[in-house]
Amino acid sequence: MTDLVLDDVSRWYGNVVAVNDVSMTIGPGVTGLLGPNGAGKSTLIALMSGFLAPSAGAVTLDGQPVWRNPSVYSRLGLVPEREVSFSYLTGRQLVQASAELHRLRDPRTATRRALEEVDLVDAADRAISTYSKGMRQRAKLASALVHEPEVLLLDEPFNGVDPRQRMHLMELLTRMGEAGRTVLFSSHILEEVEHIARHVEVVVSGRHAASGDFGAIRRLMTDRPTRYTVRSSDDRRLAAALMAHPGVRGVGLEAPTGATELHVEVTDMGAFARALPALARSEGITVRELTPTDESLESVFTYLVQS
Repeated sequence: MTDLVLDDVSRWYGNVVAVNDVSMTIGPGVTGLLGPNGAGKSTLIALMSGFLAPSAGAVTLDGQPVWRNPSVYSRLGLVPEREVSFSYLTGRQLVQASAELHRLRDPRTATRRALEEVDLVDAADRAISTYSKGMRQRAKLASALVHEPEVLLLDEPFNGVDPRQRMHLMELLTRMGEAGRTVLFSSHILEEVEHIARHVEVVVSGRHAASGDFGAIRRLMTDRPTRYTVRSSDDRRLAAALMAHPGVRGVGLEAPTGATELHVEVTDMGAFARALPALARSEGITVRELTPTDESLESVFTYLVQS
């Protein structure tokens, strides 16, 4: 059983704190590292892969430190978000170079197997500079898989990948997790994580916000108070009517640009969406606009941190 453990890990750059006192254990199977852009996901993956030293705390792989321990690279593979620097190489040359750096006994056979695993054989002898974004992503993945690592870390692996390639990559990561490998991938998109990761680690502003089963965390996100802006033919009357509704937690009237805006905070988004038309009709009010105001990932994750 392979466990990658972060124990009270922090990383700062001068006065900027990128990761703040994070503890988590990544075990066999597929884990999603979820958070909005700028949350610290890439920094955490760099710490986990030994490419960045913790300013405080420790990162270990089965009890062995990752930082300044080259022996862990025989067990660990990394697919970074940044583009491949050696775009003048062919895909085959890139993967074989990785095989030779790992001092594999048969680099050619290992290269062929890795290229087959990511479905890149047909384009293997073309220069990477001619590849699409998705093909470059697969070339990076083949390079990381060539030595058959027990642990695979992927930073935003689905960025720029077309739907067919996305499905292939999701199936590959799922198979690896089912085979007992430890797979962690970062994403800022809930739907990507939902497809393949049952276990989720959520980070926000460098802090560890939540950990556990994806379904439970998704329900927490869905059940959070939701805010709407409503415009109607009579905002004041509608506000008074809404205050009596059990699913409404708060109502406010504002006039930021001269026109009145009705702001409503609800605890049950579905019940509110069903009740509003009937309530407006009974009061003789026309609802002209209903807009959610906090549907961004940042607002969802902020709610998690504050819960």
